[in-house]
Amino acid sequence: MGDNYSYWEKTSFLSGYDVIIIGSGIVGLSAAIHLKVNSPRLRVGVLESGFLPSGASTKNAGFACFGSISELIEEIKSDGEDNLLQRVEMRWKGLLKLRKNLGDLAISFKQNGGYDIFKAADKSCAQECLDQIDRLNRLLKPIIGKHDIYAVANAKIAGFGLAGVTDLIENKYEGQIDTGRMMDALVKKAAGTGVHIFNNCRVENIQQEDGRHVINTSQGAFDTKSAILATNAFAKELIAEIDVIPGRGQVLVTAPIDNLKISGTFHYNRGYTYFRNIDNRVLLGGFRDINFNEEQTSQPGITDLIQNALEKLLSEVILPGQAPQIEHRWSGVMGFGSELSPIVKKIHPGLYCAVRCNGMGVAMGSLLGEQVADMVEL
Repeated sequence: MGDNYSYWEKTSFLSGYDVIIIGSGIVGLSAAIHLKVNSPRLRVGVLESGFLPSGASTKNAGFACFGSISELIEEIKSDGEDNLLQRVEMRWKGLLKLRKNLGDLAISFKQNGGYDIFKAADKSCAQECLDQIDRLNRLLKPIIGKHDIYAVANAKIAGFGLAGVTDLIENKYEGQIDTGRMMDALVKKAAGTGVHIFNNCRVENIQQEDGRHVINTSQGAFDTKSAILATNAFAKELIAEIDVIPGRGQVLVTAPIDNLKISGTFHYNRGYTYFRNIDNRVLLGGFRDINFNEEQTSQPGITDLIQNALEKLLSEVILPGQAPQIEHRWSGVMGFGSELSPIVKKIHPGLYCAVRCNGMGVAMGSLLGEQVADMVEL
């Protein structure tokens, strides 16, 4: 196809860009919108390898969260208190940006709260979290602007219909969104600003020529002054030295369930497993930690080991004694690394990246997109 484009196609669609963004997820589209809103005359393009975004932007669970208490404690242990607070601030500001940019109605945002659940076998972890509630509330108050973020919520266990749960810690300020509606709104807003979006356009390599960049793709070569890499888990495929490791997350969704009792978003096992109510169905995902090696992949797919673990938790804890029909199963690929903070930087003149969201793309994506867009030298 690259050899059969007309003069008109090459001049109108493939060349003369000021900025091309690789990846049409939350980060990529947020960067594109920010560039066009601030400089409407810029020629901005977005290249996406899939029919829909290929990573986790359209495949996540729709948690508008900045960290359950068990997750935050683990982050402090591995990376220190100051670094944790910087990331929580990024997540919180990112969520506020997402809501402001698109509107709560467009993304179906609801602040129904989030919950850390603990079973009897998790007693030591539960006690550690209970002991840290006052400390985390104090640390996060300047960021969230509230003093009662985390609180014991054991009285809600029975009302949610959960079995075998001994402790419940609530985060009052956690929310949830409709991931599909969010991405639809982002695509429409980007297109409305004049951004060119090309799907099924896989980037093969990026070359520098005469102070510009040639981006060779499955559909031909694009010419641009600057480029932004926003492919998160797939960044290493184009820039080998970037510290990003893919991590696959598997999800299932049940058929509709009469009188489904759970409301809000739920975290289990330090956030490795999660579930929520969506359209009176249970969305349940995670258990990546029981098979890290196999799930450290950029390839989509589901496995019996993890799907069986999800169904066991579903029938024993979330819907005890029930065996609901499973109507949907899928996987999405997130970007992790040896460090917990995202990478937003200039790689070399004219080439930038915003990647490694560490499972917090919904929270941080809008902020990271704007940050990397502001780095571009126009």
